[in-house]
Amino acid sequence: MLMRNLAIPFALAVTLAGCSLAPTYQRPEAPVATAWGDAAGHRGRAVEQLDWQAFIVDPSLRQLVGTALDNNRSLRQTLLDIEQARAQYRIQRADRVPGLNAGASGNRQHLPTDLSSDGREGVSSTYQVGLSLPEYEVDLFGRVKSLSDAALEQYLATEEVARAARIALISEVSQAYLTLDGAERRLALTRQTLASREDSLALVGQRRTAGTATALDHQEALGLVEQSRAELEGIVREQRQAYNALVLLLGSADAAKAIPAERDEAPMVLQDIAPGAPSALIERRPDILAAEHRLRARNADIGAARAAFFPRISLTGSFGTASAQMSGLFDGGSRSWTFMPQLSLPLFDAGRNRAGLSLAEARKDSAVAAYEGAIQVAFREVADALAATDTLRREQAARRALVDTSRATLALAKARYEGGVDNHLRYLDAQRNSNVNEAAFIEASTQRQLALVDLFRALGGGWSGKG
Repeated sequence: MLMRNLAIPFALAVTLAGCSLAPTYQRPEAPVATAWGDAAGHRGRAVEQLDWQAFIVDPSLRQLVGTALDNNRSLRQTLLDIEQARAQYRIQRADRVPGLNAGASGNRQHLPTDLSSDGREGVSSTYQVGLSLPEYEVDLFGRVKSLSDAALEQYLATEEVARAARIALISEVSQAYLTLDGAERRLALTRQTLASREDSLALVGQRRTAGTATALDHQEALGLVEQSRAELEGIVREQRQAYNALVLLLGSADAAKAIPAERDEAPMVLQDIAPGAPSALIERRPDILAAEHRLRARNADIGAARAAFFPRISLTGSFGTASAQMSGLFDGGSRSWTFMPQLSLPLFDAGRNRAGLSLAEARKDSAVAAYEGAIQVAFREVADALAATDTLRREQAARRALVDTSRATLALAKARYEGGVDNHLRYLDAQRNSNVNEAAFIEASTQRQLALVDLFRALGGGWSGKG
């Protein structure tokens, strides 16, 4: 009998709760093309099947990315935000279930004669022990459920934000590594160019002494040497700045020891990737998914705002024993219980609830705009990355051919100059063109690799959760 009394609040809550006033969620329509316009020439693994460890072919870069994922401070802060959102959701979810507390209390008080029931002065005692039901809202109109759903969607949004942060970190480390690699390759080329031009300057000096070269030839050769020295310092600056950027992303100065000092002559750093279907981008890209979770949260908030117009029922109660003597707490007849339902009905609030509903609806409209904007930005970034990878692939091939041609031209010009057939100016022009084309090829190769990173990131990456 007494246990049934204790179960009344729980049974009532289960029976009455469950109604929701939140609007039925409908995903906003987004105009999605059936195919990417510039994707025909893209060959490679589908991005949804490509984890970042497979995308990054270079083992040194894979190691550096793994280090950054473990140590990066910004990513760590984002992951801590997830813990906060998860805790907030658990708090909100707990409001949907009645609580149960155990407690014991004792009270002694002195009563004067005019307050005593028998007209005599004395001391009274009261002791209690038992279980109590804290104030619990019967969720008749889904207010608590809507708040819980909103907290869940916010938590899921932070999960997607964290996935986006991981993909961004993978991309940033890759870009810093590639920038450093390109700077070091241009640095090596510039040092070779400087050495070659210094040799040419010495040769011109010998020819001038012999009377076969002019002062103008000497000044031109000297000018090219000084030009190479100036270019060398600029590239050294770029190389050091790229190195510092990579160390910052790694999150540890000790991790910088893993940055390789030497690299292959023609590295394959990244895997080619195919963009896949445009419709899949909405289901894969984390910033779009996060925007949709926020939209779902704003939709649930409307349900909570609507429920504020309706009555709110809360329950409190207790079951246990009470006695004037501590030793009598468990004697027969000492049992006690209370059950206190409470009804609150809004009558006048000066427009507060209506304003709250308007605010919730406006926030949902804003979330819809943010969701649609995220899709537009995503498709723009993918289109730009596809255009870059496509054109840079062809540019790299053209510059490779141009390098071969300029090397052959330089060899012929050098032979003709040393044989006395051509003048020194013709040889210097060939040398200058060869060096420019070599540097342009290195830059095009670096830019193509960077464009692949942009495409990987724009398509939503390939984050599996593995370190």
